[in-house]
Amino acid sequence: MSKNTISEDQGDINSSQQRQLFYEKLDEQTHFWLEEDAKYFLHQALSTPVMNVLSRTEGAYIYDLSGKKYLDMHGNGVHNAGFNNPKVVEALQHQMQEALAFTPRRYTNIPAIQLAKKLTEITPAGLDKVLFCPGGSEAIEMAVMLAKQITGKWKTISFWDAYHGTGYQAASVSGQAHFTKGNGPMVPGALHVEFPNYYRNPWNWTDQDAIDEEYLRQIKLLIRNEPDIAAIVAEPISSTPVVPSKNYWQEVRNLCDSEGIFLVFDEIIEGFGRTGKMFASEHFVTPDVLVLGKSLGGGMLPFAGIVTKSAYNTLQHLSIGHFTHEKNPLCAAAGLAEIEYIEEHNLVNNAAEKGEYLMASFRAMQEKYPIIGNVAGRGFHIGIDLVKDPKTKERAYEAAERIMYRCMERGLAFKTIEGNVITLRPSLILTQDQCDFILETIEAAIQLE
Repeated sequence: MSKNTISEDQGDINSSQQRQLFYEKLDEQTHFWLEEDAKYFLHQALSTPVMNVLSRTEGAYIYDLSGKKYLDMHGNGVHNAGFNNPKVVEALQHQMQEALAFTPRRYTNIPAIQLAKKLTEITPAGLDKVLFCPGGSEAIEMAVMLAKQITGKWKTISFWDAYHGTGYQAASVSGQAHFTKGNGPMVPGALHVEFPNYYRNPWNWTDQDAIDEEYLRQIKLLIRNEPDIAAIVAEPISSTPVVPSKNYWQEVRNLCDSEGIFLVFDEIIEGFGRTGKMFASEHFVTPDVLVLGKSLGGGMLPFAGIVTKSAYNTLQHLSIGHFTHEKNPLCAAAGLAEIEYIEEHNLVNNAAEKGEYLMASFRAMQEKYPIIGNVAGRGFHIGIDLVKDPKTKERAYEAAERIMYRCMERGLAFKTIEGNVITLRPSLILTQDQCDFILETIEAAIQLE
């Protein structure tokens, strides 16, 4: 790979021929604003130059300047209760009318306390202490610092191909060169292993227990030969997504307990109902630290945090989360309103039921179309792995991009991960008709291959 090759691990890139063809079809007004955007923002492989210009985001949809709407399957993970959720809007308006949109450090406010209390009520039992921060990268930083301080150790084990943020420690525990190359030494002690993968494991095995054991062997090897492991940091289900077995995470939990290692689960994407449970960890085991973000800000404001155990409330002499907006009442009001809306409208169950419907339908498609190599996920966290050949599993990069843009033309927006995996993370408010539209649109695009 050359120095300037762009990684597609995190999403489709903005320099492809298909992107250029999509750009050329946009109207003159949109071209003007895209050029203005490119003129004033630093360019990045996964953002600027951008794909389109939005005029509004509402419910499960995004709208461009021409008025065209797209059912959005990405949403950067913030739209669990829908974009511009009316309950969240009302909560923000009320909070601003109360003239309490910010609280200086050394003070608190009722919305922040209420949100913290709510999180201790809805997260897995035993997680009952909270700390907030502006974004997910900072939340990962806090979680890892907590683990290091409590254990007195300084190394971490995390997973190749994972993404946990772009701060130096968050990027170090991530497993993607896209966010570290050229930066010189990163945070020391960040060790990595492979994430369990039953479809794309390097041995081409199919026995799940044997696959689990081989991936677990990598962790055991590091624990034995690298003393001072403070934490294992992971998404319980990867962003691709890849879904490990419950046995795998139980064995990891057992290792952490026996070796005095923190288990840190990053649920910035998966939390608040995405996987058909309020938190993805509920499918597996309870971590020592749960990291939250994205939808915690109600789909409107940047907000994140950690939830951990009272036993670890022993760092009163230090500050691991010294942030200006640590107890921002506006952000807290938005987060609390979002959670209440998810509960009131039974959106977790909606994600579970309709997610299973989508998964079953995509697996039926897999029987018809050899290009679909694998379908994986839980709830509204779904990945469709497109291949050139179902036997070799060679990734169908070009086809995946063509399919993505065909779907965009028909009003369905999603992104690809690893170049060939269609990833679907819709709002939890999806209706049955919208689910059918997703299926019809993707199948129609696949039929043209």
